[in-house]
Amino acid sequence: MLFDLLSGNKTICFISCLTQMYFFFLFGTTEFFILALMGFDRYLAICHPLHYANIMNKRLCYQLVFGSWISGCMVPTVPTIVLSRKPFCGSKIINHFFCDVGPLVKLSSPDTLFLDIFVFMISAVIVLGSLLLVTFSYVFIIFAILRISSSSGRHKAFSTCASHFSVVTIFFGTVIFMYIRPSSGENFEMDKAISIFYSVVTPALNPLIYSLRNNEVKKALIKAFQGKRSYWKDLGVVTVGL
Repeated sequence: MLFDLLSGNKTICFISCLTQMYFFFLFGTTEFFILALMGFDRYLAICHPLHYANIMNKRLCYQLVFGSWISGCMVPTVPTIVLSRKPFCGSKIINHFFCDVGPLVKLSSPDTLFLDIFVFMISAVIVLGSLLLVTFSYVFIIFAILRISSSSGRHKAFSTCASHFSVVTIFFGTVIFMYIRPSSGENFEMDKAISIFYSVVTPALNPLIYSLRNNEVKKALIKAFQGKRSYWKDLGVVTVGL
C-alpha cells in the first residue's frame, strides 16, 4: 500500500487484494485478543500482586500470545474463502484506500446478505468479547485502586494502566463504529475517515504511548536532548524558551 501511494499506482490484482484483506483482518483480530490479555495482565498485577509471578509465568505468556496469533489466523479464513468464490462482475473500483472486507463484499455480487451477517457476527463476537474482558478487568482494577490508602499508591497504580487504556479507547471505539453495525460499509466516505484511526493513528501512537511510560526510555530521551543542547551551545547557538 505504501509503495502504491509513492508510485501513484492505484491498481491491485484480485489475489493481492484478498491477501491484503486477510492479513489486515488477521492483525486486527490478533490485536483485539492481545489487548484483552493485557487488560487481564493488569488485573492480576494490581489485584493479585503476590500471586502475579506464579500465575503469569513465562510459559503462560507464550501460550496466550501463541493462542492469540493462531486464533487471528483462523478467524479471517472463512470470509476470505467465501469472497474468493464470489463473482466480481460489476465495478472493479474499491471505494477505500485499502482492501477492507466491507467494500469488497459490496463489489462481490448483488446477494451479500449471508456474508454481511457472517462478518457482522464474527466482528461482534471478537470485538465485544474482547471489550467485555477488558471492561471486567478494569472494573476490578478500579475497585482495587480505590481501596489503596495513599494517594501516591493510587497514582502509581493508575499510571500503569494509562497507556493500555488509551489504546483500548481509541482502537475499540473506532472499530465498533465501523464493524459492529448492520449497515457497515454503506457510508464509505465516513468509513474511510474513521478507518484512519485504527489503521494509521493507533499504530503510530503505540510506540509513544507504551515506550514513554518506560523510565529507561525517558532517561534516554532526556540524555539525547541534553546532548543536543550542549552541542548547539558549543557552536554558539542561543536557544530561547528551553
